[in-house]
This record gives sequence, C-alpha cells and structure tokens, in this order.
Amino acid sequence: MSPKFGTSGLRGLVSELTDTLVSDYTYAFLKISAPEGAVHVGRDLRESSPQIAKAVMGAINASGLTAVDHGALPTPALALTAIRMGQTAIMITGSHIPADRNGLKFYLPTGEITKSDEAKIMEALGTKPNLAAKGKWEREHNALHEYIERYVNAFGERALNGLRIGIYEHSSVARDVLATTLSNMGADVVRLARANHFTPVDTEAVDTQTRKLIKNWCIEHSLDALVSTDGDADRPMVVDENGALVTGDILGPIVAQMLNADTVCTPVSSNTGVDQIGFHKVVRTKIGSPFVIEAMESNSGRVVGYEANGGFILGFKAQGPCGTLEPLMTRDCLLPIVAPLAMAKQREISLAQLVSMMPKRFTAADRIQGIPSARSQVFITNLITDQRQRTRFFSGLAKEASIDTTDGLRVTFEDRTIIHLRPSGNAPEFRCYAEADTTTRAQMLVQKSLNLVTSHLTEHLSGT
Repeated sequence: MSPKFGTSGLRGLVSELTDTLVSDYTYAFLKISAPEGAVHVGRDLRESSPQIAKAVMGAINASGLTAVDHGALPTPALALTAIRMGQTAIMITGSHIPADRNGLKFYLPTGEITKSDEAKIMEALGTKPNLAAKGKWEREHNALHEYIERYVNAFGERALNGLRIGIYEHSSVARDVLATTLSNMGADVVRLARANHFTPVDTEAVDTQTRKLIKNWCIEHSLDALVSTDGDADRPMVVDENGALVTGDILGPIVAQMLNADTVCTPVSSNTGVDQIGFHKVVRTKIGSPFVIEAMESNSGRVVGYEANGGFILGFKAQGPCGTLEPLMTRDCLLPIVAPLAMAKQREISLAQLVSMMPKRFTAADRIQGIPSARSQVFITNLITDQRQRTRFFSGLAKEASIDTTDGLRVTFEDRTIIHLRPSGNAPEFRCYAEADTTTRAQMLVQKSLNLVTSHLTEHLSGT
C-alpha cells in the first residue's frame, strides 16, 4: 500500500517513504500553508526517522525557508512551540504502528491540519520549489522545557507530592519528559523497561502480555499509578494502583470536567458514559484527530476533544489549579496523565476510586494485524448492507437495536452492549471496540468478535 493519509497524518512503509516522495509532500504542504520564515521539524525515535527528517528539512531549505530542527521530542511539544511562534511544523512519526512504517504529521500555525487541509495537500502534490532559493538550518533546544513548564506551572510543584508513579519508558519519545515533569510536580518516579530499539505501543489495544507486565510492576514497586505513551507521545497510557488500564474515553471526560468544559467532541467509538455526565453538548465524529478538530472548530465556548486512545485536545484557555493552560489544538499525552492524578491527589483518593465515580460504562479494544485493507473493507461493507448476514455473524448476542455507520459498523444491542468493527485506513489492521456494563464483559465481546472476524475472513474471503 502506497503512503496515504489515515486517522492522523500521512503513513506508509519506510521503503516507500523515499526522499523524493517525502520532499513532494513537504513542498505540497509548504504551498498550501504559505509559511513565513521558518518551519519547525521534530521526530520520534524510530530508526528511519532521522533520514526522513533530513529529507523534510532539505525540502524546506530548497524552498528558501528556515528549517528549525528540534530533534527527537513529543509531537505536542513540537506543536506547542510552533503554535506559540505562529509558524508551521512537520513531525516525522508513525505513531504506534510497527517500525517498518513511518509517516508525517503537518501543523498549521493554529494547530493540527484537518481533513480538508489533507485534500489540499494531495491536490498540490507535484509542486516544484524555487531551486534558486536557499534557506537556512537552525537547531532548537527550548521546546521541551516549554512543554514541561506548561504543566508544572498550571498544576503546581506539589500537585503529585508523595505519589509513587511508574513510567513504562520503552521507546516513547516522551520517556524523559515524563520523568522530569512528574518529578517536578513532587512525584517519586520509577523508570521501567527502557528500550534501545523502537517498540510499537498502541495505547488503545494493549496486548495481554504487556497488561500482565504492567500489573506486576504495580505490585512489585508499590505504585500509585503507572504511565506511558505511544511512540510520538500524543496518546497516553494510564494504569491505576491495581494495575488496571484507565481507557482514554474515561480519562477524557475526567479532564473535561476538571477544566470546566461545556462542549466535548469525541469519535463515535468513545464510551457513551460521557453523555451521562452533564456537559452542555457532546459531538460525535468519525475516528481520527482531524475529524475531532473540525468538530471543535465548528463549536464555540469551552470546547475540548478527546479520543478513545487517550489523546486530549484543548480548544480554549483553561484554568488549572495553579495557572492557565493555553489552547493546544493537537492530541496531547501529558494533560490526560497529569490532570486525573492531580485530581485524585487533591481529593485524597486513589486513581481507581476517582475512576469509580464515572458512569458505569466500560470499553475495551483490540486489533487483528496482517489483514489487507481491501479484504477488510469488503467484509465490513457486506455486514453493513446485509442485515441477515449481521444477524448470523452476531448470533448468540442480544437482538440488534440500532446500527451506526459513521465510521465502520457500530452495533448497539438491546442489552445496551455495543460492538464496533472498523478496518484501519492506512495499515493492514482490523479493529474492534466494545462497550458494556463491566470491563470483563467488554473484553469478552472484543475477543469473541475478533475471533469471528478472523474465522470469517480466513474461510470466506481468502480468494479476494
């Protein structure tokens, strides 16, 4: 599959992200964004990212602009600095997908690009630079400090005082940022499992082995919580003192409440418990931060967005316990990590107790890898259009109450359980989300559904 835009940014196989292709997309972005003076560039810790960053900066220079090289840093840290300076940015990252893939994320001075911006970039492909122009290259070192201070200043140096927090470091580009930020807020930090090579960690589909490992760490080190991120640190992983994952669609409403948001924008896959909390407005979107951002831009007031993967988007100037938080129109990992921990600490309760106060709706998610997208699309289309096939596929469950085809197939059953099936748009993966009144039930529904998908695709679509 050739590189293409997915739920967040351009992604593809490293072998196909040639210098020529990367330069072409960079030129196209520069044409539609018309940057003034400088373009900020960052990258994650994938082995392929330095070379792709070099190609991006070469294209920026060839366009007569200054390339500001931030090196390896979290995506939201890069975006924060670029937005503050009123300039554009390009992040080299494949997020959570395997190391043989990578990608580009593009940022306007207002924040992450939308789907309409992606279409403009596609139309501008083939743009040629002014070869007579010659830009400059600069190295920047202050973005990480600004990103860390954003949260320390807003929540205070004693916000996490006395908490013992583990950090699953792996190859997250935020592993050192997490340690510094939490320590600067008073936490006792325990650093775990730092990796020398890139490890794809999907915060929305944590495998069974990693879950067991995390739970053992919580017990072994007497942790009050454990945190981590995906590769480029725009998605958080948060685990309570019992070793239980706190999903992103629980973290999102907690943060929104703390910041006194009135409008919440979130994908259709997110937990329906948010509808019971009392926000003025809840807007549902297709899956992907560009769709969430488009919805946020269509609303006014105290608007926030979040995804089931945990990434949180702040659309207004919010007040933290000790200072303000300026808007940050891209997915962020630190806010949904710090805010719930600080809230639990302030209330003198555990993270698990804080989570228990949320509406009793629980979600689970997982994926099947190695399934061609074309095959998945045929399967899901057949399920959507043929009710009898859906009835056979979901036999053994409660009767179907309604379906939602906003993004894939989301079926609500009469017992209030929900199963959402969705092929990935830019990777050979098939995802399943489930919602129920207990975590165990949600996890069972995910596993059962994915087993059925695997069986069906293997037996009936092997020839497609």
